[in-house]
Amino acid sequence: MEALQVPLRAVGRAALAAMFVTGGADALLDPGPRAPRAAELGVPLEPELAVRLNGAIMLAGGVALALGLCPRLAAGALAGSLVPTTLAGHPYWRLADPAARRQQRIHFFKNVGLFGGALLALAERPARRR
Repeated sequence: MEALQVPLRAVGRAALAAMFVTGGADALLDPGPRAPRAAELGVPLEPELAVRLNGAIMLAGGVALALGLCPRLAAGALAGSLVPTTLAGHPYWRLADPAARRQQRIHFFKNVGLFGGALLALAERPARRR
């Protein structure tokens, strides 16, 4: 099993990073739909800039994690970026429509799972050199 650890970690990091890379690029290039939600959170920056900045963090962190470049730092940045993204983007508890509420709850807990994966990557110790 020890021989599989390095490739499994690499594939796991790339799989975890995929959502951050795609979502980060989308937020960076097209922040418009997300800006009103950022404004609702009362971010200290102009909402569109805050969305772009969060997208840039997700994109850069996702690429770094996927490539294994400072993976713990990347995972920490990604975990941090998920907090405002999840709260602003998927407040299912505010929705009255059952279908919309169910859909947003799925996305909310998807992000909770991504947060957990990022925390696992953050806690991972670097492989020992032999």
